[in-house]
Amino acid sequence: MVQDAYQHPAIADVTLPEVLHALSDPLRLSIVAALLAGGPRGWGAFDAQVAASTLSHHMKVLRHAGLILTTRDGTRCQVALRPEIETRFPGLLATVVALAE
Repeated sequence: MVQDAYQHPAIADVTLPEVLHALSDPLRLSIVAALLAGGPRGWGAFDAQVAASTLSHHMKVLRHAGLILTTRDGTRCQVALRPEIETRFPGLLATVVALAE
């Protein structure tokens, strides 16, 4: 059995200040907006215009804030919004994304 290399916080440990901090960066907000609009995708599908290490850092911030789930698909990583976020903070992501446009 392959162990998941990515640590995700329990949804009960996800706090509003951490979520809002993660969403305060324009690149991270654009990643969340893309996931809201189009669903899960690989890291290469984001037109981030940043170095791979910088994108990795931003994904880590989103993951530690409890916003995304990152899974391995062979040598690639797949990213998706955590479905529990909508239950924990109803309407938050859609509202923040809409107000940021």
